[in-house]
Amino acid sequence: MFAILLSLLAGYLLGSVPFGLLVARLKGVDIRQHGSGNIGATNVWRVCGWCFGLPVFVLDVVKGVVSVLVARWIATRLHGDSVCIVWAGVAAATACILGHSFPIWLGFKGGKGVATSLGALAGLMPLVSLGVLLLWAIVFKASGYVSLASIVAAVALPLLAGGAQFAGWEYGWPCVGFSAIAALLVVVRHRGNIQRLRAGTESRFGKNKP
Repeated sequence: MFAILLSLLAGYLLGSVPFGLLVARLKGVDIRQHGSGNIGATNVWRVCGWCFGLPVFVLDVVKGVVSVLVARWIATRLHGDSVCIVWAGVAAATACILGHSFPIWLGFKGGKGVATSLGALAGLMPLVSLGVLLLWAIVFKASGYVSLASIVAAVALPLLAGGAQFAGWEYGWPCVGFSAIAALLVVVRHRGNIQRLRAGTESRFGKNKP
């Protein structure tokens, strides 16, 4: 239990590091005051350019991966039990996404958690993360909407994770449960985008909002 609690704390603290805010400030920009006001990679890319947005995306992915690795290290050192190691990774991955979406340092107003979810997923289920990334790329290429690609990938995530479990890539049912939680968080965080997509007012990537 202590390993799980430490993993939750470590995951949340790692997730709450606001890389989007910090990187944008290198250009003298408070990203919360520009574009959508979101601290995620997409808004940083739109406002500051790819040379700022891409590092934010990479860093947000990395903190998701690292949270899982740190949790597994903690569980291994404290217990060494395989079940505890799996649950510690799931706990840290979930907490990392929550930390990114609701960072205590920014009044619980953070990003939408897509890149961080991808990183956490890569730490827990590497093959599933590749499938999700491929699906995201296909939808984005076809539509031009980052939000739509993220929503579709999120909805597909639990299906892919469950399918992987039945196909013999046994990451464990706790990881499948995590995929459902992560998908729900991403969709909920995109509810404004969903409304704009339905109204036809959502902005395609690379174009200004109307």
